[in-house]
Amino acid sequence: MVDAWNEIADWFAERQRAGSAMHEFARDILFEQLPTELRGLRVLDIGCSQGLLTRAAAERGAKALGIDPAERMIEHALAAEAETPTGAEFAVDDGCALATVGSASKDWVIAGLSLNNVPDLAACLLAVRRVLVPGGGLVAVIPHPCFEAPHASWTGDRDSPRRVVGDYATEGFWRSDNPQGVRRAGNRHRKLSTYVAALIEHGFALEAMTEPAPDEGVVAEQPRRAGLPPFLVLRARPDVNGTAAVAPRA
Repeated sequence: MVDAWNEIADWFAERQRAGSAMHEFARDILFEQLPTELRGLRVLDIGCSQGLLTRAAAERGAKALGIDPAERMIEHALAAEAETPTGAEFAVDDGCALATVGSASKDWVIAGLSLNNVPDLAACLLAVRRVLVPGGGLVAVIPHPCFEAPHASWTGDRDSPRRVVGDYATEGFWRSDNPQGVRRAGNRHRKLSTYVAALIEHGFALEAMTEPAPDEGVVAEQPRRAGLPPFLVLRARPDVNGTAAVAPRA
């Protein structure tokens, strides 16, 4: 899957630079779950691609680090940072290990449209728990599992569109056949309950779960989405009363 992301990295970076209402909406709803004041806080962005969220956190005063396993994505992130410096840092790393990140070194971990790409959700959550300081938190935005299940499509006329979803209960890796779709690089479908249960099982307390309605920008760009939340947002913190397996130390 990393090779596939390297292959589409140039296209994806250009698409984000050109502006995408969906990506902007995903950014906004993620930052709504973070403290208004990020100055001095250490933020880790998992699966940062070309670093839009990492750089946005740095612009808000955070000491921000973005990691991605796709080298070409990190090259784009470094190029963007060199062109317009924000203080953000970037490294090639696997979100399932976070080998370059020290234990208890981050106040917040953010995952914008990336948990659905990690091959081992349990390993990722254990790694996140390891790198968070006591009281730290995780915020994740995920393509809504119910409406973005494999090969979901649209039906109905323009005035009454309907989302068609099949195989929601079948979890696993899949690729879109849309030549202009991001998921042609691959995506791991998991049920909504799988994400929540994994957080609890691996020692997190769920603080918030929201399904924001699409904003005006998303509706203008994709009118059929007006009645459906495109994303699921989760905010969680390590549960001081909970227990979890111990992830390897960096």
